[in-house]
Amino acid sequence: MIPIKILGTGLYVPGKAINNTELKKLASIDFDHEKMENKIGIYQRHIAHLSGISETTADFVTNAAQNAIKNAGIKADDIGLFIVATDTPEFITPATAIVVQGRIQQGETWSMAFDVGASCASFTMAFDTAASILNSNQHIQYAVITGVYNMPAFIRPDDKFSYPIFADGAAAFILGRTTDDKSAYIGSQMLTDGTQWDYIGIYAGGAKNPITHELIDEQKTGLLSLQPLPGDRNVRLWPMVVEKILEKYGLTSDEIDQYIFTQINRSVIVKVMDAINQPIDKAHFIMDKYGYTGSACVPMALHDGIEKGKIKRGDKILCIASGAGLSVGSNLFVY
Repeated sequence: MIPIKILGTGLYVPGKAINNTELKKLASIDFDHEKMENKIGIYQRHIAHLSGISETTADFVTNAAQNAIKNAGIKADDIGLFIVATDTPEFITPATAIVVQGRIQQGETWSMAFDVGASCASFTMAFDTAASILNSNQHIQYAVITGVYNMPAFIRPDDKFSYPIFADGAAAFILGRTTDDKSAYIGSQMLTDGTQWDYIGIYAGGAKNPITHELIDEQKTGLLSLQPLPGDRNVRLWPMVVEKILEKYGLTSDEIDQYIFTQINRSVIVKVMDAINQPIDKAHFIMDKYGYTGSACVPMALHDGIEKGKIKRGDKILCIASGAGLSVGSNLFVY
């Protein structure tokens, strides 16, 4: 185990919550809100531009990170590592983490800042990376890692599939070394299949397809679904990842106190918990009030669980996140 501890957490969402009835009016779309609520589990969400709020990814990150810094009771200038986990960055370059470092530390410091982009699995990768860097570099005292999602900024106006699901939000962890025997980072298990890159994504704006008038006219910018995602993907993958990581570190599913999964579909999580023979109260849900927040949903769920007293010091936590591409990441740790 790596003697790394979550010292504080912070969450940020823009504006007031938008329920399903309000979303239909604001986005001028129609969708099956009963299915959205009863099967997917989404009742409301936060979307900056539909609320008339001119905030984007870097704003969400800055607010979440500052809330985490306050919660941890540390000085911002003592942070030596900034990682932003997202596939909806502020810019292609410079990295969002660099922009956020400048906002929080107000200038040149002996710090490291970079983004991790692995679709909606980005935060699990960032968490593992930060724990490894802190463990190997004794000169870094604290790290702030933030999962953030701003996918609504890339949704085309007529997309009645994406608007009800995707939402804005961010959550941050402050990590530091620990000498107690209650908290530790145990390890990770990742899975990748890059042959599945052409299911869903933002394919314009990079080196392959720079934004042109032609792409705009052909409606090939923004979030695109090129082919349907396999309906059973996470139901198949997540139990497999649970088995793999627990076997790797010599634990059983009964020894895990809380499971936190990508918050995209409540019914899928229920099926997965049944598949691994664990009670549903060991899973935490937040999609009902925050919608699907991609790279942010895992740290948002952990923050919410801590705030509600469901997650306590000494609890063993297993986080699993899936992202387009395909990328799957997991973190096993003692909170």
